[in-house]
Amino acid sequence: MRLHRLDITAFGPFGAEQSVDFDDLSAAGLFLLHGPTGAGKTSVLDAVCYALYGSVPGARHSGQGMTLRSDHAAVGTRTEVRLELTVAERRLEITRQPPRERPKLRGKGTTVDKAQTWLREYDAKAGAWKDLSRSHQEIGEEITQLLGMSREQFCQVVLLPQGDFARFLRADAEARGKLLGRLFDTRRFAEAEKRLAERRRTTEARVREGDATLLADAHRMQQAAGPAMELPELAPGEPGLAGAVLGAAAVARSTARELLTVADCRLTAAESAQAAAERDLADARELDRLQRRFAEARERAARLAERADTHRAAQERMERARKAEAVAPALELREAADAEHRGAADAEAHARAPLPRALADAGATGLAAAARRAAEELGGLGSARRAEHRLTELVEERARLDRQERADEDVRHEAETWLADWETTRNGLQSRVDSAQEATTRAEQLAVQREPARRRLDAALRRDRLTDDTEEAGQRSLASAEHAVETRAHWLDLKEQRLNGIAAELAANLTDGTPCAVCGATEHPAPARRSAGHVDREAEERALAAHQAADARRADAERHLGVVREALAAATAEAGDAPTARLAEAAGELEREYARARTAASGLHAAQEELRRAEHEREQRVAAQQQAAVRSASRVAGRERLESEQAALEEELTRARGSAESVSARAAQLERRTARLTEAADTARAAENTAQRLKDADARLADAAFRAGFDTPGDAAAALLDDAAHRELQRRLDAWHFEDAAVRAILAEADTAAASRRPPADVPAAQRTAAEAGRRLREASSARDAAARCCAELDRLSAHATASVRRLAPLREEHTRVARLASLAAGTSADNERRMRLESYVLAARLEQVAAAATARLLRMSSGRYTLVHSDDRTGRGRSGLGLHVVDAWTGRERDTATLSGGETFFASLALALGLADVVTDEAGGVRLDTLFIDEGFGSLDDQTLDEVLDVLDALRERDRSVGIVSHVADLRRRIHAQLEVVKGRSGSVLRQRGVG
Repeated sequence: MRLHRLDITAFGPFGAEQSVDFDDLSAAGLFLLHGPTGAGKTSVLDAVCYALYGSVPGARHSGQGMTLRSDHAAVGTRTEVRLELTVAERRLEITRQPPRERPKLRGKGTTVDKAQTWLREYDAKAGAWKDLSRSHQEIGEEITQLLGMSREQFCQVVLLPQGDFARFLRADAEARGKLLGRLFDTRRFAEAEKRLAERRRTTEARVREGDATLLADAHRMQQAAGPAMELPELAPGEPGLAGAVLGAAAVARSTARELLTVADCRLTAAESAQAAAERDLADARELDRLQRRFAEARERAARLAERADTHRAAQERMERARKAEAVAPALELREAADAEHRGAADAEAHARAPLPRALADAGATGLAAAARRAAEELGGLGSARRAEHRLTELVEERARLDRQERADEDVRHEAETWLADWETTRNGLQSRVDSAQEATTRAEQLAVQREPARRRLDAALRRDRLTDDTEEAGQRSLASAEHAVETRAHWLDLKEQRLNGIAAELAANLTDGTPCAVCGATEHPAPARRSAGHVDREAEERALAAHQAADARRADAERHLGVVREALAAATAEAGDAPTARLAEAAGELEREYARARTAASGLHAAQEELRRAEHEREQRVAAQQQAAVRSASRVAGRERLESEQAALEEELTRARGSAESVSARAAQLERRTARLTEAADTARAAENTAQRLKDADARLADAAFRAGFDTPGDAAAALLDDAAHRELQRRLDAWHFEDAAVRAILAEADTAAASRRPPADVPAAQRTAAEAGRRLREASSARDAAARCCAELDRLSAHATASVRRLAPLREEHTRVARLASLAAGTSADNERRMRLESYVLAARLEQVAAAATARLLRMSSGRYTLVHSDDRTGRGRSGLGLHVVDAWTGRERDTATLSGGETFFASLALALGLADVVTDEAGGVRLDTLFIDEGFGSLDDQTLDEVLDVLDALRERDRSVGIVSHVADLRRRIHAQLEVVKGRSGSVLRQRGVG
């Protein structure tokens, strides 16, 4: 990174724009940044840091924003810092403007402008700058990525504050650790320690959880095995728990298997005894069944003998019914023919009832002939029906024509009446439209005049009000300006008096052995003394505060006066010189006239719409009148044609109706007559046919009864059985035969007969014996099942416990490994002899690198006497790793850095700072740092040591670096020719470049 140019405006002590040409200063390699105390040397470095990171270093980082603005800057000047630099072979320009508070452009009070940032890059090919971004976040990320270091690292590496490194040199291990941790960003190693500790707690909890599950399985095994199993007295997480549980489970399983073998033997014996008892019980039950079967058969045989006569009578009745079944078809045919003949006779009598007497005795043939004659006459009425229907249509059509004629006559009369007044109506409506259009035109003209009149009236009212405000504001501005001048003169007088006695004020804080803040000397032989009437810092600050408050009130008053004057000028320009009352009267008259015109113009649309509707209605009425006349003419010919057709149809219908009222009535008469004659002829033929069939059926029935052995058909009918009676009689006969056969078969059985001769069976005794054997079998089976369940449960739980042990084995190994790593990283492990945490170990390595890099320069600065070494020794009870000692080559002994003198501490701190800069640069990715600044501390060196230190700094040019030394030591102005001087004054500090080739 190389700085080229820095432009500062209204920043810190610099009220006006100041520029620094670093290319010119860096040509000599070393350049001096000097000036009196409080002039603003450090503010130049603050501007560089602010341009890069948007904030200033160290304690000045708090309270930024509007405090960066110079108190000497003009009100309208915006605070701005612009830095041009080359980093990573890219030439960039960064411009930053912090937020600022300014007076509002309108109204009273102040507003805050937001911070602004610009990033540009120089395009060598195009020979021009191109914009990259205006986002604070994007620019910050881009610069941090290019530099490879944070703001804190940049301030320690590029802006070397010697006071900080002197404290670092004398600090304890904890303080060194904090600084190194910020510079090298070792938070990831601390996070690794934290992650390892969390992982150890997690794995330990999982192991304990697994052991708890294992113990739960062991308790369940103990419940299943009973007192035979003893559990180990170990808690979850203790070593040996898994082996103890598995051993106890093995013993319990062996005992359970022995108990299962005993239970199997007892169960076998009980099963044999129970089988014998069941066989005895079955034999007793079989004997009892056979004895009871034989007794029941003897009783059934006696009952059959008692019902023998009834059975023979039933057999005879069944035999007569079988003979009568041969006559049943003839009986059924005769009954059907008789029923059919009676139905046909009834139908014939019903059909002949409505016939005339002339046809009452006619046969079927005569009735059929009369029906044919009536049907022929009915067929001849078809054309008469069509003529009658057409006559009805003609009557309806003539009525419709009459209604249309009356409607058209009404339309013509109404249209003639309305059109007679058309001209008068149209002229009246057109007059209303013309009047409304004139009023609309007048309203538009007046509307154009209203707005200018209102603006002039408003401006006149503002003009009158602002005239009084301007006079009042002028008086307040004059009074505040006079007060501000008086307070400024008083403050400058006090400040000049304090500067005259500043040496005495600085000398009041001097103590022997403490370096002077101005020259760095530790001896103070003749400090200045305060004179009478000395002005201290508090008095000056009170005067400054009073001046600033008065100046702020003055500025507010001037701004207010300017705003009021501008508003008054604008109002006067707009209103003119006319009096306000006259303008108000003219505006009121204009408004009234405009309102009247608007009222008259509001009826334009309604008048136009009414005229349009009237014209449309006239067109409709004329068209309706014409159409009604055309329709009337066309209806005359149609009416004549209808009258002629109607006369012809009426003549034809008179002939066809005869004595009936209509053709339809005549047709209905013929239809009814034909239907009655046809029905009578059909029923007469059906009666004749059924009578013949009844006669044939009687003959066949008499013949069938004689052949079946019955004297008359009535005897055969009486012998017949219906289906229900036949089934019931057959059921009784079958039941008697089945019962007789069953009884004979039982009495003939050898086993049953033999059992009847044996003593009665004792079934209850055999049941009691079998029940006792079953109870003993159930007890033995329950005992065997319980033993089997115990073995199965123990096997299951043992398998589950074994699987849990196998599953927990990798977790136990992981927990052991993680716990060892966590203890080692935390410094609590016995393997970590120096009790160094992981972060401390990394920082110790970084500190060792820093000490080696610093020693290379410290040897030259101290003429080969001092060497910085890193120490791993523990301090008290604390942890080791961040010790820093100095080795004195003159004595060959290693001692603490706190024993160095003031000058020795300075160049040791400088060497440490330069070494740290090299290490951090390499750590940041090797970003080349071509510009460095060293702040103060040179006043504590003697001439020889100062020469050696400057030689070391001058050697930095070998890497094409430029080093800026910030100091007010007078001897450095003689030794370093390239200088940037900060000159302070009442109007702010300015920068001057001197001695540059």
